[in-house]
Amino acid sequence: MNKKLLALVLVITFSNIYSQTTYEFLRLDTSPRAAAVAGSFVANSDDPNVIFYNPAGINLLSNTPVSFSFLKHLMDINSASLALSKEYDELGRFSLGIKYINYGEFTKATSEGTKTGNFGAGDIAFIVGYGNELGENFYYGTNVKFIYSGIADYSSTALAVDLGLLYTLPDDNWNFGFSVLNLGTQLSKYIDKSEDLPLDIRLGFSKRLEKVPFRFFWSFNKLNEEEGSFFDRFKQITFGGEFKLGQSLNLRFGYDTEKRKDLKIGTTAGLAGFSLGLGFNAASYTVDYSFSSMGSIGALHRFGISTNFD
Repeated sequence: MNKKLLALVLVITFSNIYSQTTYEFLRLDTSPRAAAVAGSFVANSDDPNVIFYNPAGINLLSNTPVSFSFLKHLMDINSASLALSKEYDELGRFSLGIKYINYGEFTKATSEGTKTGNFGAGDIAFIVGYGNELGENFYYGTNVKFIYSGIADYSSTALAVDLGLLYTLPDDNWNFGFSVLNLGTQLSKYIDKSEDLPLDIRLGFSKRLEKVPFRFFWSFNKLNEEEGSFFDRFKQITFGGEFKLGQSLNLRFGYDTEKRKDLKIGTTAGLAGFSLGLGFNAASYTVDYSFSSMGSIGALHRFGISTNFD
């Protein structure tokens, strides 16, 4: 089997990232900081990449933060994202986001096996977000997404919205977040196949400790998916932590219960579901890296750089 095709099959089979619909790439963590805490970013409020998790989180950003991230996936599969946000007086805070994934190049052949050239495959989402205040320490946000997926000469498009709420207790360093992601519909199909978007309802919190330079993140994900009982809906959990060591260095870790279960092969899962990362501040820039284990399949490496313009 072609190595690139094999890599794509592995991703589809084991990572649970692309296993349901064409648009599953929307669930992919590209930000190294967010990925290092296993994507438990629904209650974040100090990173422009929160646009991908909860649009209400942009309200507490300052100035004009910009962040670029790159993900080295299996084989030749690569992904990148861009996020930025800006406040406009009397209007509120706006944000822009782009998420892109390229699956590499494949050989095109006839049914008899005659090679006729090459083709590519990739997905991209363009996001425009807006946020404002509902009341004291209570914020809302919304995103509009245009999504495009292409394979060779075929394509599919979709339109979606994200909705989010954020409540903060600034004196106690608590954040509580709620979001509804990828609520929308397919606009055009691959030939005649209708597909749903990966709807995801999330609920979580974050807490910064007072006497220790540590912040904890927790998120319940996919609360919309049907389970055996109501409480079974809360089994898909991600959580993580961030240690701030001085003014320049941050160390991070995370754990994903769903990936741990799905990536288990036989009786072992290795380090599947675990993630680690670090961030380093240099002048006005922050450089981030994260490592996410996929068990015996391999690992994902993410790199990012962020800055904030006055």
